Amino acid sequence: MTSIPTEIRVSKDRKCLTVTFDDGARFALPAEMLRVLSPSAEVKGHGPGQAVTVPGKRNVGIMTVAAAGNYAIRIGFDDMHDSGIYTWTYLRELGEDGERMFAGYEAELAAKGMTRDRAERPR
Repeated sequence: MTSIPTEIRVSKDRKCLTVTFDDGARFALPAEMLRVLSPSAEVKGHGPGQAVTVPGKRNVGIMTVAAAGNYAIRIGFDDMHDSGIYTWTYLRELGEDGERMFAGYEAELAAKGMTRDRAERPR
């Protein structure tokens, strides 16, 4: 059974989303991680092998959080990306495994000669 958030809060500096689930689990999810691991087609692609690595998002902030039905939220970032639908399941996955996932992202950046600080075209 899927855990459901009981509270979703954006930090005052807009750099972190804290999600508390109905089982008491609570996760502070950095805006940068949410942005670069967005479940959107723009980042994940439309099929296998189409995902891209998005550089230069270290300082991205959260502008908006809106409900998407009863199962997810849509996050709008200050770089104007707002097409990702973050399901409760995906938010939980980011909370539990986000550090490993973000480390994989950092390895992809390094392999492609990109950085978290310099914005350029995703590849």
